[in-house]
Amino acid sequence: MSTVDSERPIKVLVVDDEPGTAAAHSAYVDRVPGFRVVAAAQNGQQALQILADAQGSGEPIDLVLLDMTLPDLHGIDVAKRMRGRGLTTDIIAITAVRDLGVVRSAVATGITQYLIKPFSFAVFAEKLENHRRFISSMQSTGPDPSQAALDHAFSALRSTSASGALPKGLIAQTLNAIDEFLTANKEQAYSATELAAALGMSRVTARRYLEHLAEGQRALKQPRHGTRGRPEYEYRART
Repeated sequence: MSTVDSERPIKVLVVDDEPGTAAAHSAYVDRVPGFRVVAAAQNGQQALQILADAQGSGEPIDLVLLDMTLPDLHGIDVAKRMRGRGLTTDIIAITAVRDLGVVRSAVATGITQYLIKPFSFAVFAEKLENHRRFISSMQSTGPDPSQAALDHAFSALRSTSASGALPKGLIAQTLNAIDEFLTANKEQAYSATELAAALGMSRVTARRYLEHLAEGQRALKQPRHGTRGRPEYEYRART
């Protein structure tokens, strides 16, 4: 497990052989506060070299977002070689591979989370937030942690994005649709009224979802200047 200073962003390496996918994942990372992409690799050997160079420079990478199907090495082989070289960098697998044997191998090589393509930004962001909480909890346990402290740390890796975990009345599919709409139109800010008109829902409903995204730091909320009467707020995707 990497040691992360809470005062600085978590440095991320994106590994995917498709440039468009790598760029999309990098853009997602940069939308999550506290994370920053520092490099991208299109194959396993390049990823290993980037990790080694970063380690040698004294600025090690904290987290690898690792595709399983690379042109030169399987993602599991990349993870094994990392561990064999003494690199304890944390890994989240991001892949379309659902084979149970691959999943078991991923766990055995220290991959802490497994994210199946395709996915929404909301699910992606949750994985990163899980990782942040896990690291924070592990670092706060001290050198001789109790069983309860370890249980609490590992519980941070469990996803809670099922619809039952949302506030009452919110639906995961609708939340993801609004989140993706804001992302697709990230240059523009929307009031609850404008979003409601664009997506065919009531203003009250739109506002509830927008507030939830803002509270979770997945959207930016700011007052709209120049409006009379009651203050109006607008929301936009984080960039």
